[in-house]
Amino acid sequence: MKRIMIVVAYEGTKYCGWQSQPNQITVEEVINRELSRLLTENIEVIGASRTDSGVHAMGNVAVFDTETRIPAEKICYALNVSLPEDIVVQSSREVPSDFHPRHCDSIKTYEYKIWNADFIQPFNRKYTHFVYKNLDVDAMQRAAADFLGTHCFTSFCSTHTQVQDHVRTIYSLDILKEDHLLTIRIRGNGFLYNMVRIIAGTLIKIGMHEMSETCVPSILEAENREAAGPTAPAQGLTLVGIEYPHLQ
Repeated sequence: MKRIMIVVAYEGTKYCGWQSQPNQITVEEVINRELSRLLTENIEVIGASRTDSGVHAMGNVAVFDTETRIPAEKICYALNVSLPEDIVVQSSREVPSDFHPRHCDSIKTYEYKIWNADFIQPFNRKYTHFVYKNLDVDAMQRAAADFLGTHCFTSFCSTHTQVQDHVRTIYSLDILKEDHLLTIRIRGNGFLYNMVRIIAGTLIKIGMHEMSETCVPSILEAENREAAGPTAPAQGLTLVGIEYPHLQ
């Protein structure tokens, strides 16, 4: 028996998120089905990030155990033959048998993209959140600095969050503008349910001058979801990648 790690990219528009659930099409379900067919074993992957319905990924991580004799690095090639065109395994490799993608120290990077113009760009509609009101990017950047460091993010997670520990560390939060495209790029040691989308929604409200650029510290201190801004729509969010510093 060996443990294989795969890095998965997907366009999440038509999927009800990553995690398998009854009567819904999910990324995890599709990967389990095609891996089981390929390896002629009952395969159930363990995903690192259970992205929501409509969220995209460039580098989600999952592991599974198998007795196959196919070389680990070749599994991605064989698997991609049968996967739908909106799910692609970027790489596959063998990892230690005790490696767990959610329980090991990691750095996750997300991007939230906003199309800020008078009219929506139809080619980007599946991958950006359209905002027609002019956004004050300077105010958003100043507010972003207050998220850095270790904080309790209770105000920035869904009330449906099941984990008890809401303390997370944000290593960087950059807001980049290129013409009409605004990218919020955030790196941290982990994120709560809807946390990135609520941070994005809050920053958008700050950019509209509907919330103060100095409001973030008081929102964090409140530890109350109602203190923060709205949850930004799913299609603007992409899981860029997950790093495991101690995985050789």
